[in-house]
Amino acid sequence: MTSTTSTTSHHSTHDAAASSSLPATDVIDARSLRRLRDTDPDIRILDVRTGGEFESLHIPGSYNVPLDTLGEHVRDLADVEHPVVLVCQSGNRAAQAHGRLVEAGKDTLHILEGGMQAWQQVGGDTASTAQSRWAMDRQVRLVAGSLSLFAVLLSLVVPKAKWGAAAVAAGLTYSAVSNTCAMATVLSKLPYNRTDRCDVAGVLAELNRVSGPSSTPDSPKGI
Repeated sequence: MTSTTSTTSHHSTHDAAASSSLPATDVIDARSLRRLRDTDPDIRILDVRTGGEFESLHIPGSYNVPLDTLGEHVRDLADVEHPVVLVCQSGNRAAQAHGRLVEAGKDTLHILEGGMQAWQQVGGDTASTAQSRWAMDRQVRLVAGSLSLFAVLLSLVVPKAKWGAAAVAAGLTYSAVSNTCAMATVLSKLPYNRTDRCDVAGVLAELNRVSGPSSTPDSPKGI
């Protein structure tokens, strides 16, 4: 009994130290996260990009649960006791995930400011487990630009086609105002952005491990 109490006390002290190392606000910048990982390798990092994006490039030791999958397991993820840092490409999807998890009751939760873009800019370590794929924001720009260009060219023959370009512009404006992106949601479901790995139960088990991740730092976890 004495040994169990001592171990529990040690784990609680470790978790308290990890929590105190995180910023008081819900946002952590890339340099701070990089320093935190150097001092606390057990910090939980949850990547909410698509499986394809994650396999192309991710922070070593991070876990992947895509935003469109997170909603199905939000309460289980909110029950994770350890502090969690949310990551996406630029910060927008992480902010959406943050809102859902906070609503479900998660409090020790933080967003990597600027996402993977900021992480790479400060020279943060990265790992890759598959061929490179375009980030979601780049895919959205390609599709939106192509649709607009096609509508403008078509309008030379069919004048009313110009409204197609206007519709794309309106959609992008709404995306900025609402901090959501319907086009990204659709694109995320394409085979290009998905992988065969889908082990949310495994991710939850790892997130809840008292001693932190058991796998090697650059091994993919999750989807």
